[in-house]
Amino acid sequence: MSVRLSILDQSPVSEGSTPAEAIARSVELARLGDSLGYHRFWMSEHHAMQTLACTAPEILLARMGAETQRIRLGSGGIMLPHYSAFKVAEQFQTLEAMYPGRVDLGVGRAPGGGPVESLALRRDRRMQPTDDFADQLSELLAYFGDDFPPQHPFAKLRVMPESAGSPDVWLLGSSMWSASAAAEFGLPYAFAHFFSPLPTRAALAHYRQAFVPSMYRAQPEAVIAIGIIVAPTQEEAEYLSASVRQLQQRIRRGDRRPVASPQTALEELSGYPADMGEEGEWPRYVVGTPERVREELDLMVNALDLDELVINTITWDHAARLRSYKLLAEAMDLRASPELLDAMQAAQTFEPLAAVGAR
Repeated sequence: MSVRLSILDQSPVSEGSTPAEAIARSVELARLGDSLGYHRFWMSEHHAMQTLACTAPEILLARMGAETQRIRLGSGGIMLPHYSAFKVAEQFQTLEAMYPGRVDLGVGRAPGGGPVESLALRRDRRMQPTDDFADQLSELLAYFGDDFPPQHPFAKLRVMPESAGSPDVWLLGSSMWSASAAAEFGLPYAFAHFFSPLPTRAALAHYRQAFVPSMYRAQPEAVIAIGIIVAPTQEEAEYLSASVRQLQQRIRRGDRRPVASPQTALEELSGYPADMGEEGEWPRYVVGTPERVREELDLMVNALDLDELVINTITWDHAARLRSYKLLAEAMDLRASPELLDAMQAAQTFEPLAAVGAR
């Protein structure tokens, strides 16, 4: 089954490297995704985490656009409760003016950090914030659609810089609430399966059944974000995945240190209780050879009737991460651009793949 592939990048920081290096590696990944035929390059928003360097996707996407030629650019996502809808509209309208027809604005309701980070991001700290996400989203859409009622105080505002188009707004989430909201607003929906795999099938089914056609979409459009690690052998893929398995354990414990090497991760994981198995029909991360990963993804795509998968890959070794995206593109028959590949390889600065350590 033919399926588009896209990239969700969080700028993971590997132990022994710096956040600045993580951002530089994100630039390399964007170039590679562009050359391999990936459809979108989305960047997430997280705050005050040593693990992930992407705190300001709206800034980094401006750089990614200058480094690429055809891939769509977007946020996966902007955590709208922290911000003025008008300011977010201006930021992404600026990106749209710079890279016309290539910009996605994915918005989410989650904080992208803990309660202290959320407090620090708030302008008014005198009282607890109200949950007015639906109102914020309505306002954001009204700016792009010039859709305020005539008597509304913002009716005469124009989001600048004006251009022929506007960003494509997506709703991101990992719950039935977000599925309902995306359906009600008639927006395309991205479900974070790698974060919350239990309700995946139910959330997509509810979204499609409840979808209300709108000026944004006549028909429902849903994608899922899933973790993938591909390597030439199953043994190596599982070895590389130790880093992200340890990362998931650490996050549950509030530990936000950088991504550890596989060997360090295996040593730490040996001190944890044995995994009790993952919830849901499919794992958060699909790990294996190109053939095995394609087989598992084909089953999932057919079961959920998907046209697109958004791929999140975290490994300690940067070259292993790039290689994983290359192997996946080949396995899923993406159409690479030889010219872009040649240019990317000529300009590459990443270190060669680190030798796989003792198993």
